[in-house]
Amino acid sequence: MSYYFCIIGTKDNPLFEHEFGTSKAGGDGIARFRPEARHMNQFVVHSSLDIVEEVQWLTGNMYLKIIDRFQSSHISCFLTGGNIKFLLLHLPTPPPSASGASSALNPSTSSLSSRVSSSSTSIAANPTSPATEEAIRQFMTEVYEVWVKNLMNPFYRVNMEVKSPVFRQRVAAAGRKYL
Repeated sequence: MSYYFCIIGTKDNPLFEHEFGTSKAGGDGIARFRPEARHMNQFVVHSSLDIVEEVQWLTGNMYLKIIDRFQSSHISCFLTGGNIKFLLLHLPTPPPSASGASSALNPSTSSLSSRVSSSSTSIAANPTSPATEEAIRQFMTEVYEVWVKNLMNPFYRVNMEVKSPVFRQRVAAAGRKYL
């Protein structure tokens, strides 16, 4: 599965972005977004902000689970107490098959219909399974802990872009650990 993680500020401005792939079940940790869809990740995540604003008042939870879908991508959300939004776009990878092994190795040649119609019991191919939801929740919770530590930095101002290499390393480590 490929992931695009974004932190959105209170003024709907991106504060942090990170792409990574699954590290579980033999994954190499590299995002496998199609080249033409890679630049669309920001637009897809930003378009889900309207849904976040509607859903946030319906529940008292910080983790809102999957709030939106775009084609075969799913968007999960975590809200902080300061109205900072953690959004995770996850795109399941189709399972390799005998006839489509070459398209599974090269995601740019696989068709969208094969991605949408693929059904598998693998956690990496099923973004709505309870195990996947729990892994995403744990990832978001760990990133939230790192975020709180970042907020306590006296040189950080609210809605300022996060440029810390340590923060990026810790988000990547949480991605490797849970996703």
